[in-house]
Amino acid sequence: MQLEEAVRTRRTHKVYGSEPVAREVLEELFELARWAPNHHVTNPWRFRVLGPDSLARLKAAADAQQPGSGAKLDRAPTLVAVSVVSDPDPAVAEEDRDATAVAAYLVLLGAHARGLAGYWRTPGILRDPAGHAALGIGGDERTLGLLHLGPLRQEERTPERAPVADVAQYLD
Repeated sequence: MQLEEAVRTRRTHKVYGSEPVAREVLEELFELARWAPNHHVTNPWRFRVLGPDSLARLKAAADAQQPGSGAKLDRAPTLVAVSVVSDPDPAVAEEDRDATAVAAYLVLLGAHARGLAGYWRTPGILRDPAGHAALGIGGDERTLGLLHLGPLRQEERTPERAPVADVAQYLD
């Protein structure tokens, strides 16, 4: 799949097959993510693949925060928590967060190019100390989201996008 095709055809999917993404494929996706632009080459991104125990802990924490919200964590067979190591310098911290967001998107694009479905969620439990504890995320990290990955089970519709003229300006 060519880059432009991958960018234009990647969609958010909320319905998955039951097979988890193979570890080798996840390693390929994380290898791809390492190539995200990163100004100070701090490699600030962290990826945590949830196993049965960590998923159970996160679901329990989510349900304690908002009853029933943990069920959404069962949508995909593979979940990856994405976080960024915080830097005390605000400018570096901002650049590192942006770089980590690009790295997460590269995981989604790479998954799509391999025929997998993906969904980037930002559930509230990931901003809560109980969610951090469930995933072993220390105080020196901030979470960006949870990537849901798995085999495609249903095609999603293509949403309308704003025209380029609405989002780009040419300055003198």
